[in-house]
Amino acid sequence: MTTALALSANLPLLARSRPQALPIRVLQFGQGNFLRGFVDWQIDLLNERCAMDLGVVIVRPTSRSTAPLLDTQGGCYTTVLRGLDAAGALQTDVRVIQCVQRELDLAVHWPDYLALAANPNVRFVVSNTTEAGITVNTTDQYQDQPPSSFPAKLTRWLHARFVHFCADSSKGLILLPTELIEANGPALRNAVLHCAALWKLEAEFVSWLNEACQFCSTLVDRIVTGYPSAEAESLQAQWGYRDPMMVAGERYHYWAIQAPAWVAQELPLHRAGLSVQWVADLAPIRLRKVAILNGAHTLLSALGLLAGLQTVGAAMADTQLHSFLQDTLEQEILPTLPFAQNDLQAFAAEVLLRFSNPTISHALSAIALNQESKFAARLLPQLLSFRRITGTLPSRIVLVLAALAQASPGTPSAAHYLARADVWGQDLNAIDGLTEQLEAAMQTLAQHGVRQAMQVASQHALKDTA
Repeated sequence: MTTALALSANLPLLARSRPQALPIRVLQFGQGNFLRGFVDWQIDLLNERCAMDLGVVIVRPTSRSTAPLLDTQGGCYTTVLRGLDAAGALQTDVRVIQCVQRELDLAVHWPDYLALAANPNVRFVVSNTTEAGITVNTTDQYQDQPPSSFPAKLTRWLHARFVHFCADSSKGLILLPTELIEANGPALRNAVLHCAALWKLEAEFVSWLNEACQFCSTLVDRIVTGYPSAEAESLQAQWGYRDPMMVAGERYHYWAIQAPAWVAQELPLHRAGLSVQWVADLAPIRLRKVAILNGAHTLLSALGLLAGLQTVGAAMADTQLHSFLQDTLEQEILPTLPFAQNDLQAFAAEVLLRFSNPTISHALSAIALNQESKFAARLLPQLLSFRRITGTLPSRIVLVLAALAQASPGTPSAAHYLARADVWGQDLNAIDGLTEQLEAAMQTLAQHGVRQAMQVASQHALKDTA
């Protein structure tokens, strides 16, 4: 046993009792790393910096997890956030989060969950139940304890609140879903309305939902990697306590919330110095993030895996791939976006800095899951816009598409691959020159490998702009 291991084994567990009980104002669906390292971290800072008292109750959306409840250490846990500053130096922020008051497993705590609906202090609902969480079915029943889907669980709780407070509009909620789907606020509202209709609940309840509850769309951005297994022992030895609930992630964070101005006054995260932006329309922000950050991820995974690289960090450390990504952003993605180029360049530079964070191990294989649908959402719009603006095709983005085609089962021909309207939303063979250029890129990949293919694509791009 190493010295660090020996020290850690004898350390006390992080505080079992919270230093101060807070009124329950936030109902949170999801106990995962992201919410604890993003939303709860922000709430904790808001409480400290703005003298607020937002206590959080966490609800496990499912009962599949066998991990201990946060209650075993008084709801407290440690966040370890690291990132490169503008000078390239690594910075680390360590914080003990104290805003969580309790965690509920609905298979055990269903009565406590419904009782919480009668708490007049609860004002906010936050959720992150994965992209598949905001889905509905016709099998959940009102009397289930609990229903299976997240929207059904939420609807049951909202109805209990509606009944207890006799439809009092002042007891409505502000709902802030963070699931990574477009228009997640309306999506959650529609899912709740589906459950209300399925269960034939009162028309007055539906009116209360529409008038007293504010379903806000949000867009979140922070990489949260979870428990830092490789360095947990040394960190705990340094701190002088054990924390099996600790969460690691990057220092960067951004939360855009589409909501009326009065919501920002009730939850003034921006006044705590946090990177929270209250907006009237999320669409432009989503477009920028999807095209630049997510598009860059798709490029790195498609080409990096062919180059034998395993992580985003390794891809960014590869001189050729890093340069190829930077050129793609500057020459083929940013010019297609309808925003000020200076702002886009600053955002892209920040993305590249985040990707170079040596403490974030982000597997390219994970990014590559569902890669064709991701390309369709992230890079295909830029390919089409580039073609429309310049009259030519973005050869580097075409190479990414060729890499996906090569990885596709059976390696289809370019024409067959582009004809998949179920994936692309249209038959891409109709785009003048794309079939031939994709076929050529696929042949270069097959015959000479990805590094030669990147050189050829870059030479083609230079020729088109000459």
